[in-house]
Amino acid sequence: MKVFINDVPLYLVPMDREIDREHYDLIIDAEKEKIRYDNLIDDVLIRKGSLKNIIDFYQFLSSDQNKNLDSLTVKVFDYTKVVKDFKKEFKIVEAAGGIVTKKNKYLFIYRLKKWDLPKGKLEKKEKVNVAAVREVEEECNVKVELGPKVCKTWHTYTRNGKNHLKKTSWYHMTLKADDKMKPQKEEGIEKVIWVNKVELRTVLLNTYRSIRYVMKKFHEYQEGLIEVKK
Repeated sequence: MKVFINDVPLYLVPMDREIDREHYDLIIDAEKEKIRYDNLIDDVLIRKGSLKNIIDFYQFLSSDQNKNLDSLTVKVFDYTKVVKDFKKEFKIVEAAGGIVTKKNKYLFIYRLKKWDLPKGKLEKKEKVNVAAVREVEEECNVKVELGPKVCKTWHTYTRNGKNHLKKTSWYHMTLKADDKMKPQKEEGIEKVIWVNKVELRTVLLNTYRSIRYVMKKFHEYQEGLIEVKK
């Protein structure tokens, strides 16, 4: 499981999964070593982590204390139970959105001083793919055709003192009509634009890590490197 907390990715992985240790700047055995948060820098691997460790990491990453940590990977025993128990700490919110293409261009919105992809929460009893199309069409005032699901992302946020864990399902969509395209101002969207592959690099410098992850997965999908649900 990969969760973005305050724009920092937290990876939860089973203990028996092989990973490249060379990728990490610091490796800690949680059963043998005390974890000092001021020592966490760049990419960190925690071995034999517990649910308590993970909740502590969530609180640390959610605060303003983290200055140097780029990513945190926690290897755990009984992975399925740990993930299930971690989710119980939050109110789960379901959302959906789209990577909309028009030839070799991508549809982006500008909101809260960041470039983003159109997305939004599901309405009551709404199907995920239906919500994805609705949100894209409402936020950008375009018409799209639904394609395959590309990936999903998880990220945390706090609202009214409650911790939320949002699961967003991302679909590839192709444009049907954009002659009336405009931003949904009441949702705080300032701009809606088409971005070509050259401009995409600049846009991704001012977006969230989760969106960069989605675009990476989308390119893998385009190149046939990952399987998607039709």
